[in-house]
Amino acid sequence: MTSVKNFRVEAQATQSSLGRGVFEFTDDYSVFDWGKMPDTIPDKGASLCTMGAFNFELLEAEGVPTHYDGVVVDGETVSLADALARGEPPREMAIELTQVPDLPFGAGSYDYDIYHADAGSNYLVPLEIVFRNRVPVGSSLRTRTDPSDHGLSFDSWPDGAVDLPEAIVEFSTKYEEQDRYLTPEEADEIAGQASIDDLESVARAVNRIVTEQAEDAGLTHEDGKIECLYLDGEIRVADVVGTFDENRFSYDGKQVSKEVIRQYHKRTQPEWVEAVGDAKAAANAEGVDDWKSLCNCDPASLDAEVVQASRDMYCAGTNTYMQREVFDAPSLCEALERFESV
Repeated sequence: MTSVKNFRVEAQATQSSLGRGVFEFTDDYSVFDWGKMPDTIPDKGASLCTMGAFNFELLEAEGVPTHYDGVVVDGETVSLADALARGEPPREMAIELTQVPDLPFGAGSYDYDIYHADAGSNYLVPLEIVFRNRVPVGSSLRTRTDPSDHGLSFDSWPDGAVDLPEAIVEFSTKYEEQDRYLTPEEADEIAGQASIDDLESVARAVNRIVTEQAEDAGLTHEDGKIECLYLDGEIRVADVVGTFDENRFSYDGKQVSKEVIRQYHKRTQPEWVEAVGDAKAAANAEGVDDWKSLCNCDPASLDAEVVQASRDMYCAGTNTYMQREVFDAPSLCEALERFESV
């Protein structure tokens, strides 16, 4: 289904009812929309599954509907607490399954009318709903907006992270080859029967819950995103929530998220990063969706010490966020210091 998760269908969804499925979390990683990169990061899949399940259970306890059914251990669907009591963090998550129709592309654009005609009233909303509490290094907000657009007094974006006066919510595309941010009017059209006001309300609830958990653990929750399914007027949180791939956190001023790996590639493989940007620009200019076919180079593998540092960041970060020693890992402070030295 994605470059870092496999997907197993156990019962198909229909236009009137949800099905059942399982996410299988792999140790693959992806940056810059490339898809599967040359290396794997040990225990990354277990980290994402464990942290995602933890957050889904937080949301359910607060009355936020989700598609989460539990985690899968030895073929049995159980709670996260039951899974951890068995001694191993889980790698599979049981979910309710909605419809995801094909999104046709032709004449330089995507046809959302066909998507919704096939979807009926049970579908994955083809949007990502993004929430932002601060603007860290690497945030796309720095290239798309000015500080004054958000009530800030800076003439230009400072080098360091900037706290926002209040959280902002944005909408971007989900299934297009290149993500693009949308006006409220564009988002409303793409969302189909789902109300963007309801989607924003759910996103703000998720942001509040994840932010509060992060603060309790000594972390700062900077930004994140959710996906949602729509079923007969109800919005439910889908995909995975509040992991170091979907969200950006910081600890003592240092990034704790996939952004660390993304910035590492910018420093060590600038030619590849530039080629990715050029290919995306060329695809836009030519009206094609397969930008990777226009990219003239591939990413290089990570050094072994970078792989280990990445593993320790994911595992130590999960331990810190959950305030529980799930993984055998150094302290988060030690893990981040190791990353700074590579």
